[in-house]
Amino acid sequence: MPSPDRGSRGVSRRDFVTAAVAIGGSAALSACLDREVDDADATATPSDAPRFPTGPGPESLPGRQHAWNRYLVSDAHGNTVLPQRQVVLGLEYVGSTPPTEAERTRVADALASAERAYAWGTGGDPAAAVNDGLLTLFGYSNRYFERVGAPVDLRSPESVLEAVGEDPDRTDGFDALLLLSSDYGSILLETEQALFGERDTLNGERMAGGLEDVFEIVERRSGVAGKGLPAEQLPDEDVPTSAPMSMGFRSSFADNQAPEDRVTRQDGPFAGATTLLASRLHIDLDRWYDQSVDERVGEMFCPAHDADDVGETGARLGSDSGITEADADRVAEDAAEYGVVGHGQKVARARDDDFEPRILRRTEGVAGDVDDGAGFNFHSVQRDLDAFVDTRLAMNPDEYDDDVPAERHGIADYLETVARGTFLVPPRERRALPVHEP
Repeated sequence: MPSPDRGSRGVSRRDFVTAAVAIGGSAALSACLDREVDDADATATPSDAPRFPTGPGPESLPGRQHAWNRYLVSDAHGNTVLPQRQVVLGLEYVGSTPPTEAERTRVADALASAERAYAWGTGGDPAAAVNDGLLTLFGYSNRYFERVGAPVDLRSPESVLEAVGEDPDRTDGFDALLLLSSDYGSILLETEQALFGERDTLNGERMAGGLEDVFEIVERRSGVAGKGLPAEQLPDEDVPTSAPMSMGFRSSFADNQAPEDRVTRQDGPFAGATTLLASRLHIDLDRWYDQSVDERVGEMFCPAHDADDVGETGARLGSDSGITEADADRVAEDAAEYGVVGHGQKVARARDDDFEPRILRRTEGVAGDVDDGAGFNFHSVQRDLDAFVDTRLAMNPDEYDDDVPAERHGIADYLETVARGTFLVPPRERRALPVHEP
């Protein structure tokens, strides 16, 4: 199987692929394939025999689009590891109102073709070290449902932004959002082209439909995460060379991720669905890395965490972030004693009565398509968007302002929201141009 890391030419394969994915298009795909496949495969063309594991099709996949956990790589501590690469397509609906059955069939067939072309993530292999398949989410905004005359129970992005104290004008304005994720950039590029009518085949699978007559791409984003990738993407910043994220620390521990059942709608017309909050952020890394490791650990986790126990990137914590109910209850005391409050202990206050997280990360990473600093893509799923609002509010400086300056109050002061969008992610059987049916 091809390696996603470094080729014999001495040039970082990952750095090259990151640039190709950010650019997109046929030329980028060709160059990306040349770097990501073994030399023995270099003479093949994208329409020849499959280069990557093929999938079983939607009939054999989980009913929930967001059911990724079984199909993700797991690290030595049992934490799920999100794919290294992402392409995010913001879409405008240009089809009929309401959608016709022919349009719905074209969309369903296109997505089914992609799931036959590539394995769903790791294909469910518990020993997999690389995600050599494809994971997707397809969500629809209030704007889509209103346009097709079928409003649903979904908070608007304006409502979410206003509720968390951000500018309500910073919405993405998309009718739908398609998220593609894999460890291989060529998988993402080829899938994007095939879904939008620029290729007839995908990893050897002939496409049975397409999205191009129903949706137009109005914005395209890309991102990377994983050991070493943020430092490669941000060479002018002080990101540790082994860091999986731009702020230096791992972000996904088994204890701070909601179970998939917890983020799934249990009843109603869209039982089995979830909500997706899509964010494009900017991070002030210059100011973040002006601090010592001890200061960054205190602000990311909590001031009671010892930097030696955490390690440079958080790897020494294993599967547990170390944030306890006592830490969450001790925010006021820590503010008074240390003059700092940790991000981890703050957001833990938004957990449920069983101290279980209410949101689940589905992709996050350094933006590969911006040139003016550290852009960041963040996508979480939750049963309802109130869970995101409560978690985001918990990050804000509040009654502890007198004891803690804003810049020592977790990580909120380092983040600037560029755009947010809210989407309903229907179960797989209803993801093709859904219309609310009471």
